[in-house]
Amino acid sequence: MNTHTHDQAEKAITELRSKIRDHEYRYYVLNDPVISDGEFDRLMDRLIELEHRYPDLISPDSPSQKVGGEPVKSFKNIPHTVPMLSLDNTYSLDEITEWIHRIKKIVSFVDEYIVEPKIDGVSIALIYEHGSLAQALTRGNGTIGEDITVNAKTIKNIPLKLHGTAVPLERMEIRGEAFMNKDDFTELNRTKQTNGETPFANPRNATAGSLKILDSRITAQRKIHFFAHSQGTPIKQSTIRTHEEFFRLCSRFGIPINTRYAVCTSFESIVRHCTTLLQIRDSLPYEIDGAVIKVNRLDIRASLGATHKSPRWAVAYKFPARQVTTRVVHIVHQVGRTGVLTPVAELEPVECGGVTITRATLHNYMEVKRLNIQTGDRVLIERAGDVIPKVIKVVEKSKTPRDTVQPPHQCPACKSMVVKEKKEDVAFRCPNANCPAQIIGTLIHFASRSAMDIEGLGEAVVEQLVHTRMVNDAGDLYALTKQDLLKLKLFKDKKAENILYAIEQSKARPLHRLVYGLGIRGIGEKASITLVDRFTTLDAILSASRDELTAIPEIGPVMAEAIIQYARLSSTKAMITKLRNAGANLSQEKPSHTSSKLDGKTIVVTGHITPYTRTELETMIRANGGKATSSVSSQTDLVVIGENPGSKKNKAEKLGIKTMSGDSFIDLLKDT
Repeated sequence: MNTHTHDQAEKAITELRSKIRDHEYRYYVLNDPVISDGEFDRLMDRLIELEHRYPDLISPDSPSQKVGGEPVKSFKNIPHTVPMLSLDNTYSLDEITEWIHRIKKIVSFVDEYIVEPKIDGVSIALIYEHGSLAQALTRGNGTIGEDITVNAKTIKNIPLKLHGTAVPLERMEIRGEAFMNKDDFTELNRTKQTNGETPFANPRNATAGSLKILDSRITAQRKIHFFAHSQGTPIKQSTIRTHEEFFRLCSRFGIPINTRYAVCTSFESIVRHCTTLLQIRDSLPYEIDGAVIKVNRLDIRASLGATHKSPRWAVAYKFPARQVTTRVVHIVHQVGRTGVLTPVAELEPVECGGVTITRATLHNYMEVKRLNIQTGDRVLIERAGDVIPKVIKVVEKSKTPRDTVQPPHQCPACKSMVVKEKKEDVAFRCPNANCPAQIIGTLIHFASRSAMDIEGLGEAVVEQLVHTRMVNDAGDLYALTKQDLLKLKLFKDKKAENILYAIEQSKARPLHRLVYGLGIRGIGEKASITLVDRFTTLDAILSASRDELTAIPEIGPVMAEAIIQYARLSSTKAMITKLRNAGANLSQEKPSHTSSKLDGKTIVVTGHITPYTRTELETMIRANGGKATSSVSSQTDLVVIGENPGSKKNKAEKLGIKTMSGDSFIDLLKDT
């Protein structure tokens, strides 16, 4: 082994970093590598070895940091300096024409547009200070994102230090899309299936999940890529005048961009490039779900400005949903976590947008009757939103007559008699709370990202845990040991340790996520937050009377009855005891108000107020002293009206209740 003095090591490390950065620039930006992958790996290995021997010489922007580090406990929420707005969507060429007419009413002289692929990935913001990557944030709700710097550093084509000997910019925020190539996505899913884990539904979900993993060493193995598409805060000390010049600046600094963009000077040229992108869509190595059309000149963008939800100077043109035909091999009856039986069509495998489809939902037995679908039929399948496969119609009936598909009399999982609780219900249900299919569904729901977010605890793992009787409810998860997991198929030390770590981390999740994760019938995310805000502890929720529950406007008699029946079960009481003994968080502090602007006001929101979810809006209302409810009555003080409002708007007008636009309401809350 070579030995170095400290000064010699520092010089060698500096030279290695410079060489590696130059080779990364040639590979990721110029697409002109001059050394082999093996030679590059040897340079990186040498750098890592020297930094390991001289840890005081490690810097945050060293190329070695791309391999990941020790797991973090959580990701901090950080406000965006400038909101990360979403784009308005268009679905036809006529709508693009309407958008052009709208902006020309504000600024008559718009001479150039840029059309670029709309990557189907995850939006992130990269913040560079004095040329080094200082922070990376997710989009979050557009106003506040999560600090994923440790994971963004592992993305191979993101430079940790900008290219060039002198970067004059004190601060530069680059926004773009993190994504996974189709081949890498397929390989990742193959590995997950080999390991008995649930595969990701699509590359976007795989990317989002990978960026939210607390162990950056796992993220580093996921082969995520990045393309810059815009600047966040305007770049100071810069003379760029157009978006095209911004792209050139990115390339000069080693920040990757998608070169498949076009500068267009007419509607016809916009259409041509959108059409080209649609035609080459399936041949690209990554998923795109449309095109983004932007005004090229930055001064015109500034004049156009933005609404609360989107910039006026850009619009997304969404491509049509992909459709394919295939044949129905079989129709099976799937039991969900609440016992509802869903008919599912098993299909001859067919490729659709880089994903092999083998199953599609038929929703319910009324839909089966409407479609008149049977085994052997040829059907049209659509990936709506390029995610969820569903059967659109039967295009060719089977030549072999088949029996009409009927709901089963017995549960396919536990053989209990199936019930239809009300004559008018479309749902058929297994009433057995100990049905293994329901237990599996409940545990998968408990571990889901919106609930307890237990990474690695997917369908395949849960099925093994239930079938081997290691786990019968959520409380049993917290008693699992490494020795238990190593008894399961395809489990090795590292996989067992990762799942146990994820289970341990889940104990600290907010109470409303635990309540949602319990899977009480009819209690969704919104109702869980409402219950926790009102009662503050799990014990108080489960011991509440019918009157106490129905006194909450959002909790009707059916939901109240579901909570009471759930709380009475001996199995529920046993599980809560296990959760308490394991140290799970079963309470929350009484929420404090950040202001009193809405003190005592009962407020209803109707329609969409982008970029906020309904849950986020209701949290904002409560934080300002108000009470968020879902129905309009004479007790309502204000109805906030977003896009596509429902009947609540008409009811408010009929009752003479004050209304306010979504934009004005957000301004009210922001105005301090």
